[in-house]
Amino acid sequence: MYYTSTRDSSVRVSSAQAIAKGISPDGGLFVPVEIPKISLDDISRISGLDYIGRAKEILKLYLTDFTEEELDRCVCGAYRAGKFSSDKVAPLHKINDRLSILELWRGPTCAFKDMALQILPYLLTVSAGKTLKDTKIVILVATSGDTGKAALEGFKDVENTEILVFYPVDGVSPMQKLQMTTQQGGNVSVCAIKGNFDDAQSGVKSIFTNKQIEEKFKENNLAFSSANSINWGRLVPQIVYYVSAYCDMVEQGSVKLGEKINVVVPTGNFGNILAAYYAKEMGVPIKKLICASNANNVLTDFLKTGTYDRNRKFYCTSSPSMDILISSNLERLIYILSGCDDEKTKSYMLSLTGSGKYTVDHEIHEKICESFEAGFCTDGETKQTIKQIFENENYLLDTHTAVAADVYNTYLKESGDLTPTVIASTANPYKFSASVLSAIEENVKSEDEFSMVEELFEKTKEPVPKQLAELKGKTPRFTAVTDKENMAQVVFDMLGI
Repeated sequence: MYYTSTRDSSVRVSSAQAIAKGISPDGGLFVPVEIPKISLDDISRISGLDYIGRAKEILKLYLTDFTEEELDRCVCGAYRAGKFSSDKVAPLHKINDRLSILELWRGPTCAFKDMALQILPYLLTVSAGKTLKDTKIVILVATSGDTGKAALEGFKDVENTEILVFYPVDGVSPMQKLQMTTQQGGNVSVCAIKGNFDDAQSGVKSIFTNKQIEEKFKENNLAFSSANSINWGRLVPQIVYYVSAYCDMVEQGSVKLGEKINVVVPTGNFGNILAAYYAKEMGVPIKKLICASNANNVLTDFLKTGTYDRNRKFYCTSSPSMDILISSNLERLIYILSGCDDEKTKSYMLSLTGSGKYTVDHEIHEKICESFEAGFCTDGETKQTIKQIFENENYLLDTHTAVAADVYNTYLKESGDLTPTVIASTANPYKFSASVLSAIEENVKSEDEFSMVEELFEKTKEPVPKQLAELKGKTPRFTAVTDKENMAQVVFDMLGI
């Protein structure tokens, strides 16, 4: 299995090279030259395995330069017993005969990013050993909240790595901020930027592709890599849980083997739903991928019209991890649907950088409409959905999963499509306790974050994750704030170069 760049189809690298580099030198994203296939017989066979077994079966199709022993060490290290609060790792909660919730937040930071960021340090360590000997890996992360903490937790004290996380100073929840700024570890650093997530993401990508910075790193035996979903090593583990979810649907009797399902994903950067697309293309019987957005509905507009336009008002919402106007992983989908046309993909991305917009051709948009549906909802609708599902189903959603549930309900009313459906649930509700509490309680008594956690528990009796409760009273280690133009200097200062 080889990988190429979305902006230069002549590129051929191994999976270890793609993971170690993070991003192609031409600014493109690494993608597999071909998508491996699995049959219904394969799905039936791996349905009898636990999550670790399923992960090995899927990942070995993409990471063909990893030995069996290396892959075993990576997967078992990431998903071993005790790391996740469910022995199934990513369990399905059945709401009714038609709808199930895929709980992707059972990991150490209570967010779906753990599903990939618990294994990425292992994948990267193996990859660096194959391709970057005697070099320290510097992990740069831009986060809208959950990726930052999950990456810090995954990479803390990992030998021969340094990790620096940038987050928008006013663009994360209080719990997310406290999770990041209190992070322990000798190789970690966190810095807020004056701007939004798109500013942080653009800044990190510009550092990656700066030739002068690259030369300075080489002089000091350093190399960049990424823990954002621009890194293939972040995206490929996410494919696993969609395959696993279908296996569980079959095992639970929600569908018969071969029967199609719909998948609903709340997303801003498009990586989580792109992983579901890869699962579909591999052979998982998925009918529709339903993309759910909040008020920053740039993806909804694109999927419906074929025009991507980030020239619009940016909203800070109650689902902050989706407050994004530049969806990096969309580049991978466009490359695939264009017939792997690197020049066309590159021209769209350059247009996005220059004018802030592009329109794909009719053929690409037709292919998008074959696989995708899309919708968005307001904060008011998000709150209403949290309240309704808690009262009707006794199940508590976080604000991002509630966006997905609301968009699905709208899709169901408009389409009448009764296909069995899985909603990807991306975070524990206590990570957004203020918003969730205000959705189910009209007269909130609490004023600070942890009082709200306690009040939410009293109201719902939903267990508070230990790792969140233990944040109470902790003093932040990292308090720095920088302008987006100074991000490179922050990196140099951290590394002492």
